[in-house]
Amino acid sequence: MGTRSTDSRSTDSRLIDTIGQILILAYQEDTEQLSSFLGTTGCHVEVLRQMHRSEYKNYSRSYLCLLNHRKAWEQALLSEKPTLIVEADFVPVANFAQLPSPFDPNDKHLGIAWLYTCASQIYTITDQGYAQGYSTAMVAYVITKQSAWRLIELAEMVKADPGPEMYTPWDSGIEYYLRDRNFHNYVPWRNYGEHGGIPNPEHQQNNLSTTHRADVLYGPLAFEPAYGKVLKERTYGRVKGLGRLLLNKYLRGPVLSGSTHPGRLLRFALSRQFTLRL
Repeated sequence: MGTRSTDSRSTDSRLIDTIGQILILAYQEDTEQLSSFLGTTGCHVEVLRQMHRSEYKNYSRSYLCLLNHRKAWEQALLSEKPTLIVEADFVPVANFAQLPSPFDPNDKHLGIAWLYTCASQIYTITDQGYAQGYSTAMVAYVITKQSAWRLIELAEMVKADPGPEMYTPWDSGIEYYLRDRNFHNYVPWRNYGEHGGIPNPEHQQNNLSTTHRADVLYGPLAFEPAYGKVLKERTYGRVKGLGRLLLNKYLRGPVLSGSTHPGRLLRFALSRQFTLRL
């Protein structure tokens, strides 16, 4: 499926041609299937596996996750091209290597571009057809060496307050943090893959949604997610995504009414849902 017939962008740049490396974040998960698949794209793929240390004993899961991402951000500083970072439970779509870039490759102020979104919103559609907006969850995303510096700063702030032992939804503040520092943040027309993991118990303990799935995918998945019951989970994702659209959570009323190009926002928000694929 071509970019002009799906998301109406004026560029045919493939995502895989815009990045310099792919980093897979893992702890004890089996990453062979994911790394083998991503290796077929022709990109350099590396697994960054977190090693347990005695000082981690009382650290919250959210902070341990941040430490793993920080390791990837530090490695992103070494690449002149953007870096794609994925967690071990990311399941790409089968046509991943052929998909267009969700961000403007010529944007010198690229902050973060999500390939998988959670609680996403769109703010604006650029003249080139790319969507800038908000997301949380760090399942799959692209950053640059410039934005990596800022994310490392954010990690230092979390370390100081509230500290390693306290739960903090640090991922939910990344878009604001980067935008406040003049970076542009992008959300995709459709998700490039699925979050295949099981619910994080810390989410329930802190009154957050226990499960998040991709609302709409670019195509069939490359392999089966670890969570099983694919029909049930994918139905959940699609229904929740449609609900967020109908409840004006994906495209909020004030954003639409204040836009100089409301038609672009509406076409983007509606057209992404025009599929029978779960």
